[in-house]
Amino acid sequence: MSFTDDARNKADDLKGRAKEAAGAVTGDDDLKTEGQADQAEAGLKGKVTEAADKLKDGVDSIKDKLTGH
Repeated sequence: MSFTDDARNKADDLKGRAKEAAGAVTGDDDLKTEGQADQAEAGLKGKVTEAADKLKDGVDSIKDKLTGH
């Protein structure tokens, strides 16, 4: 995962946590739910990016073996 992607996901997660906390304090269930959704989305993006990085590493490894590097 690139530093930029990781930082963006952390920022989205923190934004979601802030919304969830604000919703809990104010009794705004919609805001609380929106914050939870933001956190889930950030987590999912992180997992997809990690999987893509692992796949790329695997493809590169096979390519290196086939080309003799």
